[in-house]
Amino acid sequence: MKKLLVVACLLPLLVAAQAPVDSVKVWKTGGSASVNFSQVSLSNWVAGGKSSASGTFLVNLYGNYQKDNVSWENTLDLGYGLLKEEDAKVLKSDDKIDFSSKFGYKASGKFFYSALLSFRSQFTDGYDYKIEERPVISRFLAPAYITMALGMDYKPNEHFSLFLSPLTGKMTLVTDDALSEAGAFGVDEGAKSRWELGAFLKTTLKYELVKNVSLESKFDVFSNYLDQPQNMDVNWDVTINMKVNSFMSAKLITNMIYDNDIKIDVDNDGTVDGPRVQFKELFGVGLNVKF
Repeated sequence: MKKLLVVACLLPLLVAAQAPVDSVKVWKTGGSASVNFSQVSLSNWVAGGKSSASGTFLVNLYGNYQKDNVSWENTLDLGYGLLKEEDAKVLKSDDKIDFSSKFGYKASGKFFYSALLSFRSQFTDGYDYKIEERPVISRFLAPAYITMALGMDYKPNEHFSLFLSPLTGKMTLVTDDALSEAGAFGVDEGAKSRWELGAFLKTTLKYELVKNVSLESKFDVFSNYLDQPQNMDVNWDVTINMKVNSFMSAKLITNMIYDNDIKIDVDNDGTVDGPRVQFKELFGVGLNVKF
């Protein structure tokens, strides 16, 4: 299963990279890789504080095909970060695998009949750092989210897309035995997966705010027809890229998630209080390479 998912994510990008010369004009490929660092060193600092160091590695790849009435858009976003404070153990600060592939055939004007496949998961184990024993609360493919949708895509220009699907299947995978037995991430206790059928909306926006400052936004909403359709799953990623020069840049990245099936213990006492809005913010300055 793991090998199959990796191949499925990389196949469109490999096809684009190996495209014959006569098809170069219909393929647009590229991406960027960045490494962001921050470091604080304190010695006899009476105001208090802790020495720390952190680093985040980000990769963004795309391979887009456009010819006549056919379009095929593929993106792969990867992120991994670590944080170290003095004598404390190394902590994970970021971990993301996000793949999306959308195939479209022009219907009329700016509208396309479209099919979408997306996959989200993480690379390594995640821990509950609030508990001294640090129990594992997530792993690769635990969870993983696979979305398959059929619908219409409105693309008025190269900067904006609105995809709406009334027929969407969403699968939540929890392949770890312990997490599966605990019924984590909304699966039934002991089950390794959960299927949902519903409606899906996805918007993407790429826009240059001012010179050398660009905004990228991905906003997803899913409603399950069969179980509490009013409790919609939301995932919203926003990235602001600030170019310093050819090799240096600053990034502000935010991610907001709401999933009614993920229960959050906000009292830190083992009592599960229910779903909550999850929010993550990352700001870094470092090396950036585009290709």
